[in-house]
Amino acid sequence: MKNFVVKTIANAGAVAVAVWLLDKITLTGTSTAKKAGTLIVVALIFGLVNSLVKPIVKVLTFPLFILTLGLITLVVNALMLLLTSWVCGKLSLSFHVEGFWTAVLGGLIVSVVSWALHMILPDED
Repeated sequence: MKNFVVKTIANAGAVAVAVWLLDKITLTGTSTAKKAGTLIVVALIFGLVNSLVKPIVKVLTFPLFILTLGLITLVVNALMLLLTSWVCGKLSLSFHVEGFWTAVLGGLIVSVVSWALHMILPDED
C-alpha cells in the first residue's frame, strides 16, 4: 500500500512539473487545494492508463520498438498522456493536454521527473 501511495505522489509531482513547464498542458481550479486534489486524481488515472493500456500498446507496437531502437516509447508515452487527458475530460476534471507534440514533450517531462522522484522516494511495501 505504501508503494502505491509513493508512486501516486511521484506521478502527481511529475504531472505538476509538466503543467508548470508547458503552457498547453493545463490544470485549472478555484483553489490550491482543488488543484492538488485534481492532480492526485489525474495521477491515479495516469497510473491506471499506464498499467492497463500501455502493456497492450507495447505488445502491438513491438516491431516498431525494435525498428526505432526504443524511440517509439516517446510516442507511446504521449498517447498515454493524451488518453489520460481524454478520460479526465469525460470525468469533468480540469486537466487538458492540447496537441500531440505537447503530449510528446509532456510525456518526456513526466517520465524523467517520475524516474527522478522514484529514485529519491522510498519504495518499500
